Amino acid sequence: MNRHQSIARLFRKSYGPFKQQVRWLSLLEHHSHKLLNDFHIPVPRGFVVTSPEGAKDVVFAISAPSVLKSQILAGGRGKGKLSSDGKGGIRFVKSPSEAFENATKMLGYFLTTKQTPPEGLVVNKLYIYKAVDIAQEFYIAMTFDREWPGPVLLMSDDGGVNIESNVDKLHRFWFQLSTGITAEIIAEIQQKLGFNVTEIAEIARILCQMAKLFQEKDAILLELNPLVRTPEGKFVCLDAKFNFDDAARFRQPEIFSLEERSPEAEDEYQASILGLSYVRLDGNIGNVVNGAGLAMATNDLISQYGGRSANFLDVGGRANKETLLKAFEILNQDSRIKGILINIYGGIVRCDMIAESVIAAAAEMGGFRVPVVARLQGTNCNQGLELLASSGLHNLLVDADFEGAARRIVKLTAGSI
Repeated sequence: MNRHQSIARLFRKSYGPFKQQVRWLSLLEHHSHKLLNDFHIPVPRGFVVTSPEGAKDVVFAISAPSVLKSQILAGGRGKGKLSSDGKGGIRFVKSPSEAFENATKMLGYFLTTKQTPPEGLVVNKLYIYKAVDIAQEFYIAMTFDREWPGPVLLMSDDGGVNIESNVDKLHRFWFQLSTGITAEIIAEIQQKLGFNVTEIAEIARILCQMAKLFQEKDAILLELNPLVRTPEGKFVCLDAKFNFDDAARFRQPEIFSLEERSPEAEDEYQASILGLSYVRLDGNIGNVVNGAGLAMATNDLISQYGGRSANFLDVGGRANKETLLKAFEILNQDSRIKGILINIYGGIVRCDMIAESVIAAAAEMGGFRVPVVARLQGTNCNQGLELLASSGLHNLLVDADFEGAARRIVKLTAGSI
């Protein structure tokens, strides 16, 4: 489970379902801190290291006590478990030697939290900053409420790792992007959370800068947890998790240049460059389909006949030689895939053109390494099926019937998971 889903759960617990976007960009914590600093929101001065020696040098330079934080795209790191010693992914150290010792047990190991896959995520970077004295922890988030509809500010004076169990203390303040955080909202925040005059002035400044960042960078979630008040009365953000609208990639090249992908997510990224919708699943049957509805129906039918899809790949109205070639390359690189189902309805695109594109793509790849069943229906479907049937391509079978094609690919891949 990722951080955006955890926010959705906060909504569901309080007043019903929260409809979330399917695709978004998440940033590592150190990138989020850099963005906050750019928008004049206070964060500790942190350093990224990739080796135990680097951790030792940083802690020596900034002086202990310091914090070592595993950089993975998941929350719950402090309560997680590293594969090296079973301890958490956030550690406090009192000396450079402690930093070195702990870094050797963090870097290169898998960290498992409530929000990671069961096997965890590998830690390749540590983010280190000088420990901050904490008088109180706050939670602040900006996201979209689809029922409003519009942006909503969530705040609690009981932030930190247990925010999801303290939903009753979560206050909501709805606002408009055109007006941002108004004086009326600030007054309501002061009344509900009890900030004094000095504190509310700084909170107001931070919230206005957050709203500016939220709008200018096409964010769908900005989460500061915790934003802490120090014993001296200063506010500092110690952890931040940001999500950005994937559809804004063309408008936010600097933000998306910060994207860090796991090997498992590389195929999704390559598909997105061509405007293809790709979601990795856990089966062994690859699907190439045009239309989200048809793609979901295809996955359902494969499941009904006892198979399991390895992906959701919707080429939409962009089905041509280039996109189909890329789709096949993505599937060919996935060793889990033991068969491919091409399921195309010719409405916007003609089936004979699809057939020609499939043949051209196969020729460029040197043929198909696994059995491929092609089902075409719609405009010029008979011509398309004839082209495929007479192509002489090894491992290519044709079937005009949806159910027949699904049954055939399941049979061809049975027992190969």
